[in-house]
Amino acid sequence: MTFHIPGFEDKEFTVESEDGPINIACQTGGSGPALLLLHGFPQTKAIWHRVAPELAKYYSVVMTDLRGYGASSRPHGKTDHSTYSKRSMAADQHALMKLLGHEQFFLLGHDRGGRVSHRLALDFPQSVLKLMVLDISPTLTMYANTTMEFARGYWHWFFLIQPEPVPETLIGADPEYWLKNHMGRYAGTGIFDPGCWADYLASASNPEGMHAMCEDYRAAASIDLVHDRADRAVGKKLSMPVRVLWGEHGLVNKCFTPIEDWKRVASNEVTGRHVPSGHYIPEECPAELIEEAKTFFS
Repeated sequence: MTFHIPGFEDKEFTVESEDGPINIACQTGGSGPALLLLHGFPQTKAIWHRVAPELAKYYSVVMTDLRGYGASSRPHGKTDHSTYSKRSMAADQHALMKLLGHEQFFLLGHDRGGRVSHRLALDFPQSVLKLMVLDISPTLTMYANTTMEFARGYWHWFFLIQPEPVPETLIGADPEYWLKNHMGRYAGTGIFDPGCWADYLASASNPEGMHAMCEDYRAAASIDLVHDRADRAVGKKLSMPVRVLWGEHGLVNKCFTPIEDWKRVASNEVTGRHVPSGHYIPEECPAELIEEAKTFFS
C-alpha cells in the first residue's frame, strides 16, 4: 500500500543502474525551487505528510521511496552489498530528479535518507544547492566512535548487518512485533499516523523489503565505509551549506556532536541545533522542521 498525501501526485519512474532498471515511487506537488525529501529506516515517503503540504507552498516538493523501501524496486543484494550502497541509492535519486527536469535542487534527508543525501551531495555537488540532514552524524564518524551507550541504544545497527538470512528470518517471524519494538521503544507508536504506520508495516512485512533494509545496513558497515574513507583520504568534502537538526531526546544528542562532526566533512558553512523531539523529527515536531526548512532553503 502507499500512503497518499493530499495535494500530491503519485508517480513512478524507471532509472538505469548497474543493478539494472530500478523503479522509484514518488509523490510530487507544489511549485518553486525543487526540494527532494528522503526518508529513513524502516519508513517510507509517508514520513513527510505533516511537513510536505506546507513546504509545497514554497517549493516543488519531491518525496520518494528509496530503493528497497515502500513501493520502489527491491532487488536482491549482491555479495559485496553494492546494490544498497549509498552511492547506488544516491544515483537513483539524482537520475530521478533529472527525469523530473530538476538539474539543481535542495536536499533534505532523515536517518538513512540523510546518509543517501550525504553521498548524493558528495557525488553530485553541482546538483545539490543546500543540504539538510536530520538526526545523524556521518556514518564513518558514528562507527568509529561507537561506545557502549550507543551500541545499546542502536543495537539494530549491529543486528541488521549479520549475514543473510539471520535478521531477515528473525524479523520475518513477527514483523509487527519488530516494528513496535524498534519504532516505539522510546515514545510509543502513537506519534505515527495510523495510515503511515500501516505503510511502514506493509514495507517491513514484505520479505524482499526487509532483505533490502538489512542490505542497506550491511552496505553502511562495509562498502559505504570504503567510499567514505576514500573521500577523506583525498580531502573530498561537502561543498554546499549544510544544516543539521537532531532530536534533543535522541541518542545522537547523547553520543555525538553533530555540528562538529559535519564540519569535519564539509568545506562550506555548517550550522544546526537540537529540536524538542526524539528521532522521528518530521513526525514529532513538524512545525519546527517547516520553519527550519523555509529559513535554510530560502
